[in-house]
Amino acid sequence: MLHHAGCFAFAQRPARLVFAIVATFLLIASLSHSAQSQTYSVIHNFTGGQDGGQPAAGPALDASGNLYGTAFYGGSSNNGAVYKLTHHNSSWVLSPLYSFTAGGDGAHPEYGAVTLGPDGSPYGTTSSGALGEAGTVFSVRPRPTACASTICAWMDNTVHQFGTGNDGIQPLGSVVFDAAGKMSGTTFLGGASGMGTVFEAMPSGTENVIYNFAGGSDGANPVAGLTFDSAGNLYGTTYGGGANGWGTIFKLSPSGSGWTKTVIYNFQNANDGRAPAGGVIFDQAGNLYGGTAFGGANSGGVVYELSPSGANWTLTTLYSFSGVAGPYNNLTFDASGNLYGTTYRDGANLVGSVFKLTQSAGNWTFTDLYDFTNGNDGGYPTSSVAADSQADVFGTASSGGTSGQGVVFEITP
Repeated sequence: MLHHAGCFAFAQRPARLVFAIVATFLLIASLSHSAQSQTYSVIHNFTGGQDGGQPAAGPALDASGNLYGTAFYGGSSNNGAVYKLTHHNSSWVLSPLYSFTAGGDGAHPEYGAVTLGPDGSPYGTTSSGALGEAGTVFSVRPRPTACASTICAWMDNTVHQFGTGNDGIQPLGSVVFDAAGKMSGTTFLGGASGMGTVFEAMPSGTENVIYNFAGGSDGANPVAGLTFDSAGNLYGTTYGGGANGWGTIFKLSPSGSGWTKTVIYNFQNANDGRAPAGGVIFDQAGNLYGGTAFGGANSGGVVYELSPSGANWTLTTLYSFSGVAGPYNNLTFDASGNLYGTTYRDGANLVGSVFKLTQSAGNWTFTDLYDFTNGNDGGYPTSSVAADSQADVFGTASSGGTSGQGVVFEITP
């Protein structure tokens, strides 16, 4: 468990479970626990200084192959930083873009990877700072006038400061853009019932709460961000609440001038896992995929698929981890439909791993791509990963590295 987050403890949730939706559980057909052709490389060691330290989120990949990300600590005032990594010849060069001050700009970006907006700028959230330590939605962009150093060539544009009332507290996940350029996201706490919110915001600064979680069967405390389907519906997860008290997957549909929420799955802390901290992603057929850090047949978390069946959804467990803690964050598809993620405390050394799931003829094959040691290679990843068109995989580890402040890594085929 990450000790720097401070806002909640993933492993501590009371047992309160029954279950409403029929779930089908499937062990994957074949397993591979090594990938000899894969090459693991550390492409940046965080120092805890201007470049940042202890990254909780993974990097985002732009069309030119540059990586953008955040670090929870570090920066000029140790309140976190935004960085860019550029591939130059055979190496990667990190440029610090912004250091958070814990003032109106916020502090300590957590698990949500930055989102590259329609204007090409990185957008994200901070979990604290601003009004009443409630956090912010931010973007960083080049200054309109040039200056001599890289760090002063970028500036923060705070889209929204939380803490103005029932607008929410502690956004932990990413934001997602719709076709009109409006952002949507979640807050872990706050709102009308104090159980978290779903919000929408314009880059110009206007923010509106579109749903307040009420706890109980409604769900509570979303950690991850959201995803859109092709019809404009939003999907996400809650860490707590639901019919069984172990979290939910929900859908928000536009309805007139508002939104209608439906719980499409209630976790039961059985083979399906419990308390999802990561969100869900779609495949091309309209199925949802996600993971949990805990629960499952082997108690170490799961990867699951949620498939629509008329008005209902059916959950299939694709893989059950046997370590201490599985995926904390979103999964990622590559261009070939392979599914990737990280675990926090699985793998041979129980300090995290990177994995891949490949589908063939309806079966899924699990491959352990890398097992961390928490030495110079890093350890305890809580990040999502990014995959390019060549099946190169990029991510972060929150610990280890040459300075003990975490790393950015690359895995190549």
